[in-house]
Amino acid sequence: MMKKPLLLTTLLLLLTSFTYSFSQNVKIGYFDDQTVLGLFPGIEEKLRTTLEKYVKDTLQEEYEYSYREYKRLDSNFRKDSATLSSRQRDLANADLDKLKYKLVNWQQYQNQIVEQKQNELLLPYRKQIAQAVNEIVTEQKYTILLKTDAISPYLQPSILDNISIRVAMKLKLNLPKDVENEFNNALRAKEDRNSGKPASTNPTKH
Repeated sequence: MMKKPLLLTTLLLLLTSFTYSFSQNVKIGYFDDQTVLGLFPGIEEKLRTTLEKYVKDTLQEEYEYSYREYKRLDSNFRKDSATLSSRQRDLANADLDKLKYKLVNWQQYQNQIVEQKQNELLLPYRKQIAQAVNEIVTEQKYTILLKTDAISPYLQPSILDNISIRVAMKLKLNLPKDVENEFNNALRAKEDRNSGKPASTNPTKH
């Protein structure tokens, strides 16, 4: 009769041991690439002016060409439909429907193309960020990297595990002064704890 309680106790001990070991070996960092992207000097202005020019020069020209092409095909279809075979009419209708759909849903189409263009412009920055993230994860021995917005609002992870700050520093981007000071103070406090020194405090001005 004692075997089941003994087995349950053994399983609980093993589970507790595994959980403790897991928590000791796992180091979790959190990261938000949008935060880092926004720190590159002049990036917002560059994106805005480049995309506005792209919409005005390239997409507006594409819209006008598509509209002219639709009018031309529609005119030809109305003129020649009586002499077209059933297959030719189907093909002509398919071309017209495709252009009509594009024109009717132009704003959605334009938004998709602009987003693609924006991702293309951001790619060199994202490559720099990705390289910095990989180096930091290796240097600091992080085993899990979470997106910042995936963290529960009830959790308050250490600022030292904010990979976004470390990436910005590695790339020599300007951080808000209060964030940089908070990070450096936390880093010094950790170093003091590890060395056994009393925690350093900033002198109070009178």
